[in-house]
Amino acid sequence: MSDETTTDIAEVTPQSEISLLERLKVLVQPAKDDDTMAEAGRKILLQDFVKMLSQEEGARIGEDIEFVHDMRVATRRMRSAFRIFEDYYKSKPVRPFIGQLRELARSLGIVRDLDVLIADFTGYQTQLTEQEAQDALVHVVARLESKRQKARRKLVAHLDSKSYRGFVKTFAAFLTSPGKSAKSTDDPTPTPYQVRHVLPVMIHDHLATVRAYDTVLEDADVNTLHALRIEFKRLRYSIEFFAPVMGNSIEKFVEEMKQIQDYLGRLNDVVVAQARLRGLEENGDFGESVHEAFEHYIHSLADEQEKLMAGFGDVWTKFNSRTVQRHLSDALLVLR
Repeated sequence: MSDETTTDIAEVTPQSEISLLERLKVLVQPAKDDDTMAEAGRKILLQDFVKMLSQEEGARIGEDIEFVHDMRVATRRMRSAFRIFEDYYKSKPVRPFIGQLRELARSLGIVRDLDVLIADFTGYQTQLTEQEAQDALVHVVARLESKRQKARRKLVAHLDSKSYRGFVKTFAAFLTSPGKSAKSTDDPTPTPYQVRHVLPVMIHDHLATVRAYDTVLEDADVNTLHALRIEFKRLRYSIEFFAPVMGNSIEKFVEEMKQIQDYLGRLNDVVVAQARLRGLEENGDFGESVHEAFEHYIHSLADEQEKLMAGFGDVWTKFNSRTVQRHLSDALLVLR
């Protein structure tokens, strides 16, 4: 167990003078290569917890869709972090945190999907040359906006709930108390428990999972590419979490991952948009003019999906090149 002393967040400054978020910001620090995995996890989780809380007010107001997006990303990163670090904590105390993050991510995800759909649909609407077609789609946008407002009300209700506020308080205490709920590292048999011991194997395991898709990509469908996108996220997060202890070349590797992740992310948005629009069309009587415009847009998304799937091979080949993979190898050589 870590020999670091516990830092109570109330000791940083009186609670009446500064918000919980501001007190947590003071305690943020990067993981070190000789940290135990439990304490590295605590530091990494705290970084994204602070990011999550810093987006909450903007997500509540709803004037800028990026607040919901960034808050969702922070919850997603913490869930990925728990996949890495969960085994280094006692399961009973941390299990509720994982459940709360999953529930919050679900509420944020519903709003985010509608944000993306409305933004894309509105962009398509403005590109139409015929005024009649533009006017016809106003009803569709209004229907989507109604769904978004309903989802936003549920999100705000969740953020106001006793359950969520309790989670914020107890999770903050867990993240600012070194040693709390960590499994013992006092086993007389030497086992890898520090970051420098565990990280190289962990990252190569994630990379192996990603590269294994090479055997199925030739005839891959959208579900396979979505699964690959998830594995890329896990690889990227596991690297970004520990970037401070690796060499500078890791930035180049992360940039390559971002490009392929953005590519697969757009493909996923296109697939989700088609499914949502089909459902909206089936459940609404919009009239012939709206139906024609609707079909035209769905077909444009289907065409984009086909092009993205056809072009993925080139993106994949670049990622697997020796040059790109060497960036990761060089970064890991810094660990001693």
